[in-house]
Amino acid sequence: MTASPSSGTTASDDSTARAENLPRTAWANGSAMMRDYYDHEWGLPVTTEAGLYERVCLEGFQAGLSWATILARRDAFRRAFADFDPDVVAKYTDRTVEALLRDASIIRSKPKIMAAIGNARATLDLRGAADQDPMLQGFSLPLQNGSSLQIGSGLPALVWSHAPETTPSPTRAEEVPTQSPESVALARALKKHGFRFVGPTTIFALMEAVGMVDTHWVGSHKRAVSKIYSPEGRRHAFVVD
Repeated sequence: MTASPSSGTTASDDSTARAENLPRTAWANGSAMMRDYYDHEWGLPVTTEAGLYERVCLEGFQAGLSWATILARRDAFRRAFADFDPDVVAKYTDRTVEALLRDASIIRSKPKIMAAIGNARATLDLRGAADQDPMLQGFSLPLQNGSSLQIGSGLPALVWSHAPETTPSPTRAEEVPTQSPESVALARALKKHGFRFVGPTTIFALMEAVGMVDTHWVGSHKRAVSKIYSPEGRRHAFVVD
């Protein structure tokens, strides 16, 4: 990398400075880790069963803690929970739980660990229930660019069927909600199917993280990154496969 003769900085330095100066929410500028997460992951659609199962569990582990605490341990959580493969985690035994309680690299909360295991089993149960429950059957979500998201049956269908028709358009922190009618309804539906640590506020955070609602501030370089919502904040109707 060569230095700029006029500024004495490298191109890498310039790129970092530009990245640091982009408009973001306050929490996204808390650290390089949080900035990278905001720029490259938060708000992008997550539609796979494993991806959504992971999110449900991590949001549950966050209860009473900061997201930075969880994000810093995410690799450890993935090792501990078999990359959040629900087929594997559903078979965890009491011996596995005892080992996890000794693992200082994760959050050693027995209720939260037991919830993650129970949520894996609930995820598997949703697969078998999809044929009888229209809310659990797959569909497509047309995007603003002409493509579409394919939402599979089971947990993905249950979660994404609660995507609101409109999304907030915040210009400051006070305008970002912490829950919504859809997050209340989704929390209720998840609890009905056996999931735990899934309150309305926790679920709204999940909906933000996986792109179901867009609470990037108006003016943020990541506003509308999910391509789900129009500039006016409306999405297209679901298309049943």
